[in-house]
Amino acid sequence: MKRVLVLVLLASAFAAPITAHAADGDVTTVDELIVVAPAPLGGGVSLNRLGQTISSVGAEDLAKTGSLSVTEALQQSVAGVNVADTQGNPFTSDVNYRGFSASPLQGLPQGLAVYLNGQRLNEAFGDTMNWDLIPKAAITRIDLVTSNPAFGLNALGGALALRTRDGFTWQGVEANAESGAFGTRTGALQGGWENGSFSAYGVIDGGEVAGWRPNSGSSASRAFGDLGMKAMGGEFHLVAGSSDSRVGVIGPTPVDLLDADPRAIFTFPQTSHNQAQFAALNGRFDIGGGWSLQGGLHTRRFTQAHLDGNDSDFERCASTGPLANTLCLQSDGFPSSISASEFQVLTSSGTPIPCPVSTVDTDGCRNQINSLDGPRVPYGTLDRTWTNSKTTGTSVQVSSDNPLFGRKNTLSFGASYDASDIHFRSNSTLGLINPELEVVDTYYPLPNITGTVPGLGQVIHTGPDVAYGPADLDVKSNVSGVFAANTIDLTPDLSLTLGGRYNSQKVDLKDLTGVNPSLTSNHRFSRVNPAANLAWRHGEQTWFAGYSETNRAPTPLELGCSDPDKPCLLENSLVSDPPLRQVISRTFEAGTRGSADLKTLSISWTASAFTTDNTDDIVSLASNLSGRGYYANVPKTRRRGFETQLNFDTAKWSAFLGYSVVNATYEFAGTLASPNNPVADANGDIQIQPGDHLGGIPAQRAKAGADLKVTPKLTLGFDTQYTGSQYVVGDEGNDNPKLPGYWTADARVDYAITEKVCIFGRIDNLFNEQYGTFGTYFDAGGVRTIRPQPLPLDPEEQSVTPGAPRGVYVGLRARF
Repeated sequence: MKRVLVLVLLASAFAAPITAHAADGDVTTVDELIVVAPAPLGGGVSLNRLGQTISSVGAEDLAKTGSLSVTEALQQSVAGVNVADTQGNPFTSDVNYRGFSASPLQGLPQGLAVYLNGQRLNEAFGDTMNWDLIPKAAITRIDLVTSNPAFGLNALGGALALRTRDGFTWQGVEANAESGAFGTRTGALQGGWENGSFSAYGVIDGGEVAGWRPNSGSSASRAFGDLGMKAMGGEFHLVAGSSDSRVGVIGPTPVDLLDADPRAIFTFPQTSHNQAQFAALNGRFDIGGGWSLQGGLHTRRFTQAHLDGNDSDFERCASTGPLANTLCLQSDGFPSSISASEFQVLTSSGTPIPCPVSTVDTDGCRNQINSLDGPRVPYGTLDRTWTNSKTTGTSVQVSSDNPLFGRKNTLSFGASYDASDIHFRSNSTLGLINPELEVVDTYYPLPNITGTVPGLGQVIHTGPDVAYGPADLDVKSNVSGVFAANTIDLTPDLSLTLGGRYNSQKVDLKDLTGVNPSLTSNHRFSRVNPAANLAWRHGEQTWFAGYSETNRAPTPLELGCSDPDKPCLLENSLVSDPPLRQVISRTFEAGTRGSADLKTLSISWTASAFTTDNTDDIVSLASNLSGRGYYANVPKTRRRGFETQLNFDTAKWSAFLGYSVVNATYEFAGTLASPNNPVADANGDIQIQPGDHLGGIPAQRAKAGADLKVTPKLTLGFDTQYTGSQYVVGDEGNDNPKLPGYWTADARVDYAITEKVCIFGRIDNLFNEQYGTFGTYFDAGGVRTIRPQPLPLDPEEQSVTPGAPRGVYVGLRARF
């Protein structure tokens, strides 16, 4: 830690500022932080009085990226952010910051809270974040705030607060359209209006992308509206929105397949249909005597239908006895105390599935995973989930700027409450994997098999709580919090902030199938999280240091899937499991920020070092069964690092430099399950020692970019980013080669045809680099001989998500 602190001191001369952009892109210093998730007009504290890091992205930064997702702007503009295309689709990217994630992937533990105008966007069932549902065209600013208990549950690494436009801050009509590589067609239409005390704003945006790999096509349509009114000395906004997306995901692919074809995919389909509708009433008004009141009511509905085609671990049950010549789940790696009958595969009516007739031997159930002499029955499953959640809630905050003991003082306190009703269903149908690696539920001719395959297309289950079984779950989750924060100037140059929040969550699960009553359970989590920080100002430079605590309660998904002997398809079945403990996060942070004006050049900078320790961290672990896993607490993990950014601005050009380091490590000795890791022992476990790095988190990131106004009409831009090497997920013992680091570069051009109409273009991955964004381990041996070009006899265990090749895009924007 001493070396990191020294780097902060050295970097303060070069480091970069935290900048924000006003409603339409004017660069300004971030001048306020809403103490709790921001409302349209909330009380705040000027940045130079706060002892924590805040990074901001404005409308101008968002406009530079043509993607439908807001995540690309975060990737380009914030030094410590890494956007990982884990699932092979830009609609489903993961945002990683300081070793914590906000991701749509159900199997990934979440560590960032996300708010839109004060309304929480993390989904109630698994805390996941569906970036594809956010109307990018409506966003005017994103503030990334480091660990702060005021933002409630799940803000372990920080919180993202998104603000939208309204008619008071943005007027006119703007339309844009873009087309380009990989079947990309996107567009947006927005308008804002103000008339005295009333305003209106609305936007629709969306489009479709065919994808650069097969079966990765996606589409999205989104709408957002805001009606505003100024009355009674305050301002009120009624907002509503609706989003609909269909996403094709292909995810990591075995490296042996990618060596032959960089576009190759593994088993499919993998599709999600996401829908969300929300409404909120927000307001702020002065109540006299230097006090103000902010608050809101909100409601949100989210539905998802997910389809996932997977390999399976099926085999013949036995040659004799009551299970003879029927289909069973492979029992390797399970305790011997589980009876053989519980591994038998049954239809929804409880009927055993007989083995097909083989012309070679009596083992007609032989699956690919056991077959080295050629294809037999390439069993797979089509796994489906349906999630329907509705959340309603309210928040209220009281703020005052009245002096305290004659000193400048800002006080805020308040409360929030959210109630969620969730209905989750899932099932699995028996299928076959065809030579294109598509899982289908219709028969096609198989070598050495006579007739059809029994059970094909049937909903299946195994014995109680073992891998396969329809789920029907009702969940009620209630989250409440009380918070307070006070910033006082101890001297004209030194500010102290003290605050904290009490979080309480109730999670009640009820099994609706009638066959797994032990899943019905009640869980309670609560904690008080304190925070304290100091900020000292010296001229245009601010030095700061702080400490904070946050917590994350296990999600309903994690609570229902935490037993290694009863693994779940992470987006499918749930079983009765041991209770998980909540995660406690403790963060120390110190740094500096400032600015300087050198005649025609403005320079600003920020630099900070941090250490975050998580007690009882929740991790996702793989099972011996293909495609299945479970969640577990581990004693302690640590994220420690450094980040700095430097910005330059002149009348004709602007540029930035950013660099960050994060060492995410385990801080205990023990074992973790990783059965597909080549060094795993006979039980499928690997050894962990203190200091071993978490998989999937690059240690280093570097970014640079510039925009040059060549003429009054022509602007050129360029960005480059380096993402360092990383241990793949499943190599938590750090025993195997890393996934290599990589550079990418993007270029863009903007030409104003008239004052109101411009054309623009961009090139992503300008130099057409080939790289992998994410790596893990997966047993591909089960489909080794299915393809026309079989995998090697000893296939590589590693699977990688490849990055997209070069893409060229052009568009038109008109503003009236």
